[in-house]
Amino acid sequence: MGVERSERSADTKNPRSTRTSRRAAAAAVWYLRAVAFVNFLSAVWVSLGQDLRRHNTENYFTPYLLTAGFASGVFTMFLAITMRRRKRAAWILNTVLSGLFLLLFAVAMLFPEIRQYAQNWISLVLTAGFVAALVVGRREFYAKGDRSNPKLAAAVAVGGLLVTSLLAALLVTVTNHAHDEQRSTFLDRWRYGTMRLVSLAADDSRFPGISTPGWVNVTINVLSTLLLIAVLYAAFRSRRAVDPLTEDDEERLRALLAKHGERDSLGYFALRREKSVVWSPTGKAAVAYRVVSGVSLASGDPIGDPEAWPGAIEPWLAEAREHGWTPAVMGASEEAGTIYARHGLDALELGDEAVVEVAEFTLEGRAMRTVRQAYNRVKRAGYEVRVRRHADIPEDELAHLLRRADDWRDGATERGFSMALGRLGDPADGQCVMLECTDGEGELKALLSFVPWGPNGLSLDLMRRDRDSDNGLMEFMVIELLQRAAEIHITQVSLNFAMFRSVFERGSRLGAGPVLRLWRSLLSFFSRWWQIESLYRANAKYRPIWEPRFLLFEKSGDLPRIGIAAARAEGFLEAPGLPKWLHRSHLESRR
Repeated sequence: MGVERSERSADTKNPRSTRTSRRAAAAAVWYLRAVAFVNFLSAVWVSLGQDLRRHNTENYFTPYLLTAGFASGVFTMFLAITMRRRKRAAWILNTVLSGLFLLLFAVAMLFPEIRQYAQNWISLVLTAGFVAALVVGRREFYAKGDRSNPKLAAAVAVGGLLVTSLLAALLVTVTNHAHDEQRSTFLDRWRYGTMRLVSLAADDSRFPGISTPGWVNVTINVLSTLLLIAVLYAAFRSRRAVDPLTEDDEERLRALLAKHGERDSLGYFALRREKSVVWSPTGKAAVAYRVVSGVSLASGDPIGDPEAWPGAIEPWLAEAREHGWTPAVMGASEEAGTIYARHGLDALELGDEAVVEVAEFTLEGRAMRTVRQAYNRVKRAGYEVRVRRHADIPEDELAHLLRRADDWRDGATERGFSMALGRLGDPADGQCVMLECTDGEGELKALLSFVPWGPNGLSLDLMRRDRDSDNGLMEFMVIELLQRAAEIHITQVSLNFAMFRSVFERGSRLGAGPVLRLWRSLLSFFSRWWQIESLYRANAKYRPIWEPRFLLFEKSGDLPRIGIAAARAEGFLEAPGLPKWLHRSHLESRR
């Protein structure tokens, strides 16, 4: 049954795909993986590396890409990864290189001194098999890269070679211990370092006055490996620039939210303007997403009529495969997760969303005693809460609230993606609700902002407070909202999301198994830094309805990459290797 499902999923991904082409493509990827493993192993296993080099000299040949060394292992591994992601550019490169190698190999086999060795015949067969797998599986490699990749790769190669060659020359100059070093010029040292950098065997006799320690060659080799990785990344990176929401897209999304917004408390967050959107053919449904680290990351449920959801999911998945992106969904409901699963995605429960029904909320009863006492304590201290729609706040007052919210922000990065709007005070968000908490002297001490959830619901967007204010202000403000919800015609409120909520709840029960208790202990440990358990406890005090939310993905092997992309999208992790002013999110915010 599982095999049939995977076959149907593969057919959906690529209509031209056949069982033979899929198996051929898989064989090509596994060949590269095996070669990369041997290359890495030979780099650390000295005797194996020496044997491999000996079998690739004079009249001996090894199969395509099988050499000893870390740099060759990195190169082969990178090709294996990009081929697994179905990159068309990687298929072209492998086809050209392996085809030329096979042609050269076939010509060499015409000579008796070469074809007399069984090793060469084995190498010829393996190389020919790899080329055949590429040809048969060509339909499986359809993912497009960014159009700017060739120019970027060339720029990285030229600029990187210049920089690393100068570094190599500087290193040779500093470490040169030849007794007649005055015989060498800087140009000689630059040529010497460059030849070592590109892995050409430097003839020391051609460079009188240059003699360096062995570790210098290793360091220069590492520089060449880093340069190779940078060039390969630039050449094979996925398309990153996607069209953000247009004014027309936003208007159409708002129209869908007006009709179907009550279905999903996270629906309004699809209006984040850094997101892109894919529409169903009928225009009755849409999937909002953002591309981060090669992951096409959607959040929440599709917007619109559930019957039209498949019409939006299919083009979203097709676009991801066309560009080699990994599709993933954060925070989908069980209903949406079921529909996504029909399109080949698997599900992992992330946690639960706390939803409070206003009519059922009360501070009465023994179970609410602690919450009631905390609420009364803050109220006796003179704190008051004002509840208004954003559209009802005068412009000068709203500007003051925005300044205070910025002052209270925890860090320079605006966090949030799946459950945050990413802006405050925009005229288009006039139906959002602002809660302002002031102390006994009328000074503003905390803010809460909620986005609309259909006509009669709110979903928590932003929480800010003065760090010098009393504890319990946020709880006091939420309770005030729940008690006065009728003033703004609200019947339900979505609060924070509690990750792995069921683990904390079931793990504390009598009879919980050892695995569940261990998992709960680990989460409690990490809660010291990431507030996992504290968010669950903070939400549980309102006695909410817990709505499960899921992470959807295609392959379990993609989960680490999806996790990094989600951390970047939510603002918890910066893009590696780039200064902040070069990050796309920063550039987009400057527009």
